[in-house]
Amino acid sequence: MDNTTHNGWTNYATWRVALECFDGMDSCKGMTAADCQELVTEHVASQSEGLAMDYAFAFLYDVNWQEIADHLSDEEE
Repeated sequence: MDNTTHNGWTNYATWRVALECFDGMDSCKGMTAADCQELVTEHVASQSEGLAMDYAFAFLYDVNWQEIADHLSDEEE
């Protein structure tokens, strides 16, 4: 059995980004998947460099951005 979900999310990366970057942020409601990805990517780029940034971007590659955007839209209702 290959269970890769984490706390009800697609995977650990999606759960962690949703929790750390979007949880409780009203200004992010209604964002598209591309908006979510851009926001987090720009923040990571501004906070890191070199190998740390490379690892952070590799982690973000696994994020299901559409799932986060859908979750933010669901919170509006």
